[in-house]
Amino acid sequence: MDVWQQGFLKKRHLLQLILLYTAWEMGTSQLYYSVLEESQQGTFVGHVAQDLDLDTAELVPRMFRMESEVPGDYFEVNVQNGILFVNSRIDREELCSKSPVCTIHLEVILDKPLRMFHIEVEIKDINDNPPVFSKNQLNIFISESTTYGSHFLLESASDADIGKNGLITYTISPNEYFGLVIQNKQDKIILPELVLKKTLDREYISLHYLLLTATDGGQPEFTESIQIVITVLDVNDNRPVFNQSVYEIRLPENSAIGTLIATLEATDPDEGINKDIIYSFKTPFPSNVLTTFEIDENTGEVKLKTKLDFEDVNLYEIQVQAIDKGHAPMEGNCKLLIQVLDMNDNSPEMILKSLSLPVLEDSPPGTVVALISISDRDSGANGQVSCSMRPLGLPFKLLSTFKNYYSVIVAEPLDREKDTQYKLIVTAQDQGVPSLSTSSSFVVTIGDVNDNAPAFPQKLHTIFVKENNPPGAHIFTVSASDPDMAENAQVSYWLDETFWPLSSYISVHSESGKLYALQSLDYEELKLLEFQVKAKDAGLPALSGNVTVQIFVVDENDNAPSVIMLKEEVSILLVVPVVAEYVVGKIRALDADSGFNAWLNYELHEGTIGPWQVGLHSGEISTTSSLDEAESSSHILLVLVKDHGEPALSATATMNISLVSGTQAVQTDAYIPKIGGNPKTLAESINTYLIIAICSVSSLFLLAISLYVALNCQKDMVMYGPGTATLVYANDVGSWSYSKHRGCNLGNASGETGIKGDLMVFSPNFPVLAENGKQQDLLCAMSTHKERLCGIHKSNLKDLSLIRREFQQPRSFIQLPTPL
Repeated sequence: MDVWQQGFLKKRHLLQLILLYTAWEMGTSQLYYSVLEESQQGTFVGHVAQDLDLDTAELVPRMFRMESEVPGDYFEVNVQNGILFVNSRIDREELCSKSPVCTIHLEVILDKPLRMFHIEVEIKDINDNPPVFSKNQLNIFISESTTYGSHFLLESASDADIGKNGLITYTISPNEYFGLVIQNKQDKIILPELVLKKTLDREYISLHYLLLTATDGGQPEFTESIQIVITVLDVNDNRPVFNQSVYEIRLPENSAIGTLIATLEATDPDEGINKDIIYSFKTPFPSNVLTTFEIDENTGEVKLKTKLDFEDVNLYEIQVQAIDKGHAPMEGNCKLLIQVLDMNDNSPEMILKSLSLPVLEDSPPGTVVALISISDRDSGANGQVSCSMRPLGLPFKLLSTFKNYYSVIVAEPLDREKDTQYKLIVTAQDQGVPSLSTSSSFVVTIGDVNDNAPAFPQKLHTIFVKENNPPGAHIFTVSASDPDMAENAQVSYWLDETFWPLSSYISVHSESGKLYALQSLDYEELKLLEFQVKAKDAGLPALSGNVTVQIFVVDENDNAPSVIMLKEEVSILLVVPVVAEYVVGKIRALDADSGFNAWLNYELHEGTIGPWQVGLHSGEISTTSSLDEAESSSHILLVLVKDHGEPALSATATMNISLVSGTQAVQTDAYIPKIGGNPKTLAESINTYLIIAICSVSSLFLLAISLYVALNCQKDMVMYGPGTATLVYANDVGSWSYSKHRGCNLGNASGETGIKGDLMVFSPNFPVLAENGKQQDLLCAMSTHKERLCGIHKSNLKDLSLIRREFQQPRSFIQLPTPL
């Protein structure tokens, strides 16, 4: 709708009002009707047309209609017959509230000509509304100290009806404490009051429930009730009281922080702030209470604040107070006993009271090594501790000395050289459930005692040294070991010169054990040195060991063969005729060397001419063919004697052979040809040769005796070892054959008793010098200067054994020492 239309409508309404006002002024008549409120729709109110004396036939043509000043369509008029009736529900209290008279003004209008009639309809009240209280419950607070006869104004009820329908009377439910008084005000307002008839006791009855009933005067009458709750206000005349005077709590010591220990409950029969209680620990209290426990001041819950330890405190006795919040606070008390229960929360403790280290290896069984203290802070079975030691099988054991003390003692003999230290693990275990244990380890070191003598790796060292060595040469090193330690293992070496002074031959370095040859050795003078080297430690007392050293001097080819001749030249008269292979003579030669170096071959010089030959090994000079007088009368033979050394050395022998016939031999029986430039008779030469032959036979006899003695010595020597000495020599074809000739045999003129070129096969195991064997003057037997050495040293050579010459290397051939 636009603005113009709104203006038009407003003007139209204004015109209608003017017309109505004009008709009113023209003196139209007025009708009065009444109807009860809450009348049903269609209820007859009045016959408007008849009461206005209007023709019912003109009502419709003259546009008979009705309008109301009150909003709503409470009434309607029938335009056919002019009857007024109720059109909708009418609530007097809604239209007029508490007004004594409630009317609705209606206007009846007719057109042509215009006439207006005023109708007033009074709405009559009926008792359709009960008394109403503004609240469902009325709360009244009265102190228990209020005096008898006091008045308390109550809330009045209201009734929407009027007249006696709205006239309210009050009643109260019967009780022994309160009465009801009605006060009428000038404006006819009725106010009910409570009167205290008996002194109140809140602790006896704290709440009083009353029923206030309001009744109107209508027919039928309506009633309404309201509950009055009378709260007796408390006066702080009661102290808080705990439900238990003593609280006994058993609390495991391993309880977690924050654990609820107890809920203390105190009651106060008072009310309000007089009943509100604050819980706290009462002073004085132990200093550890506040650090261990806390109490909620509102709920009385006691909780664990820190960890408990039975071993520190096992019982807490705490006074707890409850104070109300009244104007004059009152206090109640109780006792809280907290018994801490022991739990197996402490492992055994071990303290090493004493430790004696190092433990000497000669400590007798029972020697105390360590003293250990065992303790457990727990109690009962949790604090009962047993102790054990591992690993098993060690030479120590654990003994309970006295209460809570254990000793580690030596159980078996110790040997530092076997084990230098032992790691012992001692375990202490309590009998709690679950069981707790503590282990501690310590190392027991074994102190050294000089109980081991220096020991050589073998009892005998066999050394082979070539002769002609430079003086001061290092020939061998002996080494002894001592399983002890420190000074007990510091080994020094020296030569044992008890039986023979060796300082001119051998020396040993005291620290390194190196052996030095102080002079050049000569195989032809000395073939064997056998002595002992002793090793001594620096312990107290010092212990020593020894080793036997055998030094074999190895021969070198440093001696040329020597021809045994009386003169530089030998002259021989040979009577012809001579048959072939006739032995004219024999060259005798020997070599101071040994073995191959002394193995001699004989041969004629290349420039020698004639029917002569010489035995390669025997040195025999013989004819190769028959000789007669036709041969040359004089022959000169140059015989070359060579050894087998490298390089080979040689010597020469000259022989003059004169051939004479048998007749000349008879004529010159007293004359011998020139030998070496001097004439001799034949008889004298023959005598000389006879003397030489006799001496040779005697020498051979003495030599045989010597060989016999030497062979017996060889047999004695063999008795000292597990094997036998085997002597072999090389024959003329180079094959090996068995021989038992003593190595000290000399080459003889005939060459049939023995061969100088003997070799010996050795086994590496040599016997040490015999302590209880026969005294053997080895040095005398093996030295060319026999008389000098035996005279000087024989008294110092005691209890020396012979050498066993049996080796494990059968193909290793060493020249046989051959003393002169």
